[in-house]
Amino acid sequence: MARIRYGARTAAEITAARTASSRLPEIWSTGVAAVWETDPDAVAAVLPPPLEPTGRPLVRVNISKVELPGYPLGAGSVAVAAAHHGIEGWYPLVMPMTHERALTGGREVFGEPKKLGEVTVERDGPVVRAALARHGIAFVEVRGAVSGPLPLPEPSRKTDFYFKFLPAVDGSGFDLDPVLVHCLRHEKVRRLERITGDVVLRESMYDPVADLPVRTLVDLTLGEKTTDQQGRVVERVSAASLLPYIHQRYDDPQQILDGPPQGSA
Repeated sequence: MARIRYGARTAAEITAARTASSRLPEIWSTGVAAVWETDPDAVAAVLPPPLEPTGRPLVRVNISKVELPGYPLGAGSVAVAAAHHGIEGWYPLVMPMTHERALTGGREVFGEPKKLGEVTVERDGPVVRAALARHGIAFVEVRGAVSGPLPLPEPSRKTDFYFKFLPAVDGSGFDLDPVLVHCLRHEKVRRLERITGDVVLRESMYDPVADLPVRTLVDLTLGEKTTDQQGRVVERVSAASLLPYIHQRYDDPQQILDGPPQGSA
């Protein structure tokens, strides 16, 4: 009988797959990174316990084209600065990806808030445009021009915080207690340029990053980098404390009841 591909894999095949995935080559991406200061109360409002604000209310956006073997990937992230037990890092609110394959591992293994979306990184001479879009709305757009090279930073280590959970079968709460994941990333940069420009946030009921307005633009760059990542579960968290925040992970139709921020155009 021909091999039934939905059938069980052998132990040797499982081991071979794990070995192959552990030997991935360096994967480089080209992308725009923006960091700005926003309202402290807005950052505090989006952080589920036990995450806490840091001493500075920062928002970070990454918009990248990733040179994955076989097909390019558009990848983005909108995150706020956060701390957990003295460790400072970033808590991503939304991570648009252009391929389903990029969603699966990140969401199921690490608990990353990945969603299908459109990711644009364009350069025409010095002019740069990068955007994250979903549901027909470019809810983050970076516009500007390259104004010069920057010194390459030393390899660095960064931490992202994720919550991994399974919504309950009966629609109430979770099947198991959620866990907090620390994802440690090692980053190397081989090219870095300064961008003179601005960040535009547009109202979207599904991706309401406009609630984190740009008060002071701290950093705006175009670079080429590679990263690896390792995650670990650091603690189980209160289901009751996390439940009010799980709409961050999904396109919740009830968000249509949330009005746009006061004073928005």
